[in-house]
Amino acid sequence: ELGGVSVYLQEIATPGHRGFYCSWQSGSQQVAVIFTAVIGIALTLRVAPAEMASWGWRVPFIIGCMIIPVLVWLTRSLEETHAFQTAHHTQSSRETFAIVLQSWRRIFVGFLLTVLTTTTFYLITAYTPTFAQRALHLSITKSMYVILCVGLSNLLWLPLGGMIADRIGCRPVLIALPLLCMMTAYPAMLWLVSAPSAYRLASAELWYSFLFGIYNGAMVPFLVDLMPEKIRTVGFSLSFSLATTLFGGFTPAIATFLIHETGNRAAPALWLTMAAALSLVAALAAGRLARFQQTTILEIPETA
Repeated sequence: ELGGVSVYLQEIATPGHRGFYCSWQSGSQQVAVIFTAVIGIALTLRVAPAEMASWGWRVPFIIGCMIIPVLVWLTRSLEETHAFQTAHHTQSSRETFAIVLQSWRRIFVGFLLTVLTTTTFYLITAYTPTFAQRALHLSITKSMYVILCVGLSNLLWLPLGGMIADRIGCRPVLIALPLLCMMTAYPAMLWLVSAPSAYRLASAELWYSFLFGIYNGAMVPFLVDLMPEKIRTVGFSLSFSLATTLFGGFTPAIATFLIHETGNRAAPALWLTMAAALSLVAALAAGRLARFQQTTILEIPETA
């Protein structure tokens, strides 16, 4: 749903606030992160490890299914935007496929832009319990408290990132944050593993949360505008899904592999640094695809 939700938020946004509106696509995910952390804390405090392995792990899935009726109601009750009703749409799947092929450069750049977002997100959420237990030898409960803090932090920084993009434009943020990540990701992880503690784990991950939130707050509206109007949802979804599949989703496995092969518990930060470098290259390359404005969210002509 990422593509459709992002485009919808961009189209209902008031003038000068598209970054802020689009940021709530990712912001809503942080509510899920917070909710999941709370469930995890409650289960680890009340359910024995053996029971957790037997049946306790099913509880979050059962609770998660309760949102399905809400989603069905939402999708049936939302009205189409004026922009969608007046836009030119593709007439067939063949036409859509043809435009996707013609726009492969934009989709590839969008894929690279999204790499930093997905890698950071999975590193500070999905991988945290494994990293805390196996690499830092901290309890699962402490790692869940850290995830709770990360979710709250993400929820703060994401809309702020969108607001900054509304004020100064997306591209400066998309260049500055990857550079900052490349300079600080490994030192922060090295500081953490030198004397592991819940405090240091929270501090390092809250720094990564800042990088994720500000960057993603600008990246989502940028990615929406990067795609041609006729395939805006499809193009966004392709870029984001490819980055999630090839980079973000593999982050826990690759981080574990890097630690095992190198013996360096800070090695996951090298993967994050590489992701930042790829996204920086994409932000610089995007200048060849469009003309950028410095004070507002970008408007990219379909024929650019």
